[in-house]
Amino acid sequence: MNIVILGGSGLIGKQLAARLQQAGHTVTPASPSTGVNAVTGEGLDQVLAGADVVVDVTNSPSFEDEAVMHFFRASTQNLLAASARAGVGHCVALSVVGSERVPDSGYFRAKIAQESLIKAGPVPYTIVRATQFFEFLPAIAHMNTEGRTVRLPSAPLQPMASADVAAELARVAQLAPLNGTCEVAGPQAMALDALIRQLFEARRDDREVVSDPAARYFGSTLDANSLVPGHGATIAPTSLAQWLASAPVAH
Repeated sequence: MNIVILGGSGLIGKQLAARLQQAGHTVTPASPSTGVNAVTGEGLDQVLAGADVVVDVTNSPSFEDEAVMHFFRASTQNLLAASARAGVGHCVALSVVGSERVPDSGYFRAKIAQESLIKAGPVPYTIVRATQFFEFLPAIAHMNTEGRTVRLPSAPLQPMASADVAAELARVAQLAPLNGTCEVAGPQAMALDALIRQLFEARRDDREVVSDPAARYFGSTLDANSLVPGHGATIAPTSLAQWLASAPVAH
């Protein structure tokens, strides 16, 4: 197949491209650096000409409420219109587990808006909802750091390796459109504060992690069900301990 990856130069996009190329497909990574900007529509018609599948793994450069909503609305509308013009048979989009359960977060509201546009759009689709990436845990800690203290809730996450996200996207991209949503998650749910403590121990980071149920995650409070997958989710193989041993992240 001829597969275009929007966001092809990013963390997920690069790994996804490699997997699909290894499977024998023709893969075109697309991003502003290659002259394709989904927010403005620049280059979309050209890159999608002849494409069988498009995979959208783009992410907003700003998480500010208005900016992130504009990014996902504009880019998704442009992508769907260009995909319909090109006769693309399958649009695969990466989203986030639990987005509808974190309504105080502008980022998650924008992801729901993106999903709604895709569901109502003219192109057959599959939405892959993934849990948080291990690679993003240091950024979560940074956002909740004051001095040498990190305040985090004990709400559970079930994070996963970005390589496993790419593997699931590659699998889905080679199948018929689901015209629905599927979920993928890491092998173990852990309290967010405990996750960051384990990360800090592995990285020899001396910041103190304080459990604080009022601490916010992307502007929203969390409960026990906010960010964990539902029944039937695909469970990825890589544990946090395995990931820390093979791909430690500098803090």
